[in-house]
Amino acid sequence: MSAKLTIGFLGAGRMGTALARGFIQAGLVTAEQIIASDPIAAASAAFGKEVGARTTSSNAEVVKFAKVLILAVKPDQVAGVLEEIRGEFTEKHLLVSIAAGVPLAKLEGGLGAGARVIRVMPNTPALVGASATAYALGKATQPEDGELAQKLFAAVGIAFPVKEALLDAVTGLSGSGPAYVYLMIEGLSDGGVAAGLPRDIATKLAAQTVLGGAKMVLETGQHPGALKDMVTSPGGTTIEGLHELEKGKVRGSLMNAVRAATEKSKKLGQG
Repeated sequence: MSAKLTIGFLGAGRMGTALARGFIQAGLVTAEQIIASDPIAAASAAFGKEVGARTTSSNAEVVKFAKVLILAVKPDQVAGVLEEIRGEFTEKHLLVSIAAGVPLAKLEGGLGAGARVIRVMPNTPALVGASATAYALGKATQPEDGELAQKLFAAVGIAFPVKEALLDAVTGLSGSGPAYVYLMIEGLSDGGVAAGLPRDIATKLAAQTVLGGAKMVLETGQHPGALKDMVTSPGGTTIEGLHELEKGKVRGSLMNAVRAATEKSKKLGQG
């Protein structure tokens, strides 16, 4: 696959950079098979430095070089980029959009009838091979397009095909979710410092604890509640900590965060 695959990033921001580095680290492509465009010189320079790939200020140049185009711009910039590349976009191109909230119908409408389009919601842990991604296929895509999307995003984590109607929920959960986890790690670290631990040790313990808990869920297949009960001894320290979390409505706050981010994703798509 790597010998013929060329990938162009329309937008050279943090998410595009994370994916490009992830694809290279997974061995799917080399830096020479990637190009990125961005109107902001600093963004292009940062992409080039971190990825080692060529950059340009011209979206048309990206379309001429690459057959797989990853649309990695802000939702309000999508229409302008599609208008700019429409004349260069052919049946040989596949557009993979990671623009939050922008529906397939808008992407297909912006490129014209028959355009092969996939809408994807990854997250930034793609940079360390731990992304959580879901994607929905457009009307004109072929089976091999879905297979390519699966290979690309499974190479940097886990990937699931879903109905497009579910992608806003994916955005609210795993798209925005890393920020929720970082907040939790920071809070756990602060608690450790308050209890007397040095900051560097507290942060590493907190991060490793979150990592270990996540691996237990994924690798054992057990329900998180069952794993929680395994740690919770009668009259012990854990139940005291859980009691405080319940009083603070942590569970409900996380649910509300996902729902709020989901609704915001829907609004972005309507803009």
